[in-house]
Amino acid sequence: MPDTTSSNLANRLDSIVGAGRVRAPVDREARAADMIVEPASVEEICEIVRMCEADRIALAPIAAARSLAGIRRTPVALGISMARLARVVAYEPDDMTVVAESGITVGRLNAAIADARQRLPVDPCNPSMTTLGALVGAAHAGPLRLSEGTSRDLLIGVRFVGHGGNLAHGGGRVVKNVAGYDLMKLMGGSFGTLGIVTEATFKVRPIPTDYCLAIVPYARAADAFAAAFILNDALPLSNLDILSPALAVRFEATGQFLLLAGFSGSPLEIGYQAERIHDLLVARGEILDGNAALSSYEMLRDIDFHSTPLAAQIAVPPAQLAQVLEACGNEIEFRAQAGSGVAQIFPSRERSPESSAETAARWREAARGVRGNLRLLAAAPAIRDSLEFFDTPNDGALALMRRLKAAFDPAGIFNPGCFVGGI
Repeated sequence: MPDTTSSNLANRLDSIVGAGRVRAPVDREARAADMIVEPASVEEICEIVRMCEADRIALAPIAAARSLAGIRRTPVALGISMARLARVVAYEPDDMTVVAESGITVGRLNAAIADARQRLPVDPCNPSMTTLGALVGAAHAGPLRLSEGTSRDLLIGVRFVGHGGNLAHGGGRVVKNVAGYDLMKLMGGSFGTLGIVTEATFKVRPIPTDYCLAIVPYARAADAFAAAFILNDALPLSNLDILSPALAVRFEATGQFLLLAGFSGSPLEIGYQAERIHDLLVARGEILDGNAALSSYEMLRDIDFHSTPLAAQIAVPPAQLAQVLEACGNEIEFRAQAGSGVAQIFPSRERSPESSAETAARWREAARGVRGNLRLLAAAPAIRDSLEFFDTPNDGALALMRRLKAAFDPAGIFNPGCFVGGI
């Protein structure tokens, strides 16, 4: 039987990737993996996967480790850092497509294509820390999901290393290529349980000429949601968010709920929308433009729910979002993406393991009561064993998921136990 002790595993990895690229985890990585390897090529990843399959060594792709550090109950043996695979492979401004390795961050990718006044308009928390692999695997998205969709909507091609250390791909480099469509949907939001994404192809979009942000305070959440629905029906907004009082403090609002409505376009479009918002909200609040609007939007985008002791994301029909948040209880704070029916929530005070389980169950019941769903974004290590991180689907759907896992990962090494139903 092969020796899989830490020192022996490190020596074997050294023989694949070379000296100096196997290391101990640091900071959040320690909650996700016991050892980190930094391959510099897809071929090295393929060889690592073959070795791990032969010896049943659990592994997971690692970027900043925010997602896995928040939800893994125990670390996997080996974290595959994608930091050395971070190139823009191909960029076609006229076709508005970009191909890049999965280790590049969203921030670096957007900087690389900014001269053409284009961007990948998916806005996760701290884009400078979020790699394309994490964007796809953990289905990260931010306020712009209202107008731009999510990574699943923009992804048109993917390459990944799977069973047997084989390189697989789906889709292509042109927008009309739909080959492998189902494969891309499978990889999106799979949390590394089916393979290691090495390259992704995205549609990109023009950077708007101008961006403005209306910020309006309300004493009651119900009033903020009522105003949001009025705006959402009347205008093509870029983002539409409501913050609870504890999160609104960062915008210098005290004890109030904040409605933040972003809108983009040409100067003429901006002027029209600003006037309509002014009329619809009876001249309440203020409208920021220029750098003030962008910096406030970034502050909204970069609220980090992965660092809280307990946090979840709810997705429900937009018309039911206010009702569901109310049913979650008074002691929650939230960022509600009102036009999308999505909200990130956390308790206003720390909970015991028993209370955390009851709280999460109440949140989940509220979401499922309107045919929505909930997944936990993060939980403190002390309370993880008492929590279910994902909703459990019906028996037929769960059986299908298990068959897919068995087909894509028969050795059970890709981030095991970190998905729906313990997959």
